[in-house]
Amino acid sequence: MRLENQSNVSEFLLLGLPIRPEQQGVFFVLFLGMYLTTVLGNLLIILLIRLDSRLHTPMYFFLSHLAFTDIAFSSVTVPKMLMNMHTKYKSIPYAGCISQTYFFIFFADLDSFLITSMAYDRYVAICHPLHYTIIMSQSICVMLVAGSWVIACACALLHTLLLARLSFCADHTIPHFFCDLAVLLEMSCSDTSLNQLVIFTAGLTAIMLPFLCIMVSYGHIGATILKVPSTKGICKALSTCGSHLSVVTLYYGAIIGLYFLPSSNNTNDKNIIASLMYTVVTPMLNPFIYSLRNKDMKGALRKLLSKKTYSFN
Repeated sequence: MRLENQSNVSEFLLLGLPIRPEQQGVFFVLFLGMYLTTVLGNLLIILLIRLDSRLHTPMYFFLSHLAFTDIAFSSVTVPKMLMNMHTKYKSIPYAGCISQTYFFIFFADLDSFLITSMAYDRYVAICHPLHYTIIMSQSICVMLVAGSWVIACACALLHTLLLARLSFCADHTIPHFFCDLAVLLEMSCSDTSLNQLVIFTAGLTAIMLPFLCIMVSYGHIGATILKVPSTKGICKALSTCGSHLSVVTLYYGAIIGLYFLPSSNNTNDKNIIASLMYTVVTPMLNPFIYSLRNKDMKGALRKLLSKKTYSFN
């Protein structure tokens, strides 16, 4: 990242959320509470999985990585947004903006790949239960997670390197609460055709392909469930997939709303709201989804609380 590529840009100005000044305090408290809930909730999930041996299974191995990714993903944008709301100092250095773009893309793609790995795990558990321990071995799980990290890192690095070579126009104002790649490309004075091509191809790799894999997995799961003659078997299969399906709906629902639904006049406001959904709301809700809908997680939490109570007494 060389200085001559910056076109004398030393910093950008983040306009933040489209809210009135008198509402800043209320929204600051709201988003601070949501961020703290995200961090503490996901840390609790990681702690429970770490301490309870009954949760040392492939599904919870993926879940612990997803919980860490949610913390990191939310931390890329929310602390800076809160600082801007509190101090009214809305600028971000050029290097900080590029770094924020890299980590945003990295953890967004990693989230997508981990959710896909979890869908595959559910597919094997329901459609091939007798071979589950063989197919979902420890080495396969590690390979899936390591592959997710490598591919996400490569995609983010490619986007960032192509972004760093661009020149920017006189107006350095970003109408968003973080350095969004699409907005930065619109602000550039350089030819962004290569960037757009990479966004399209990498988007297919990191978003659409995992989404199709998830749909195929749940298609097979649905077909298998329909073959189960007992209501008890159907309920057990649905409870096994319910939490993950809720997370998939939240994550991809926001992305579909952002990129595929028809745009209205307030396109930028819609983009900001959709971005808030998958950077703030979804990471916060994931711990509740997996704890409230999952008897194993609730059992591990009760076990941990009973130990703490016993130690305190």
